[in-house]
Amino acid sequence: MAPSLPALLCLGTLPKPSLQALPSSLAPLKTQVTIRCQGPPDVDLYRLEKLRSRKYQDRPVLFIKTMEESFAGCYRCSYQNGTLWSPPSNQLELVATGVYAKPSLSAQPSLAVSQGGDVTLRCQSKYSFDQFALYKEGDTEPHKQSAEQYWANFPITAVTVAHSGIYRCYSFSSKFPYLWSAPSDPLELVVTGEGDAVQAFLLQLLHTLVEVPGEGPTGVKGVGGEEKPEALEGVFIIS
Repeated sequence: MAPSLPALLCLGTLPKPSLQALPSSLAPLKTQVTIRCQGPPDVDLYRLEKLRSRKYQDRPVLFIKTMEESFAGCYRCSYQNGTLWSPPSNQLELVATGVYAKPSLSAQPSLAVSQGGDVTLRCQSKYSFDQFALYKEGDTEPHKQSAEQYWANFPITAVTVAHSGIYRCYSFSSKFPYLWSAPSDPLELVVTGEGDAVQAFLLQLLHTLVEVPGEGPTGVKGVGGEEKPEALEGVFIIS
């Protein structure tokens, strides 16, 4: 049931709920993911909706047993107490990964860099995608980059110890922003103290010797047309 006009006039008097995807908003195909809306205790009614799809449910939890491309998209939720409706939660972008073959990730001039130096991480695909995303393990938000080529550069200047860590990248099309490639193989960026040139050289040499070529492309799929609305039955489950 849609909020009444008096309820709409009272929007904002309740705290907005939170919305999260577990274990992550980056969901590999064929894996399980749970979308959970959380408000204060004793909520009368929840409304969880997928934007631009005309799909919604009046329950706080969406359990996706097997991630598919059709579940990818933008979600938000709100709740009702009495006649009052809360403001909507922040939007949650649920991304399906593994739709396309993984890109490669490299560091130039080296994956070991001295503090204060510069390094560029390049994400490269065999397909002409115009969007790339770089994730550092432990961070919650990616760095996104548009590109007209088959690759995107992510420059890091004045490197500090905080930049060291494991990086992965993804490629995708702006026409289908929630359908991403599989992640690249992990790349470990090591920040060394100034003057550790020998250590940096040996680390780069070791990486070159043990690097295993990535898998060949599996072909682009899922870009032939827009998804069609699906029935809700059998999809939404309360935990």
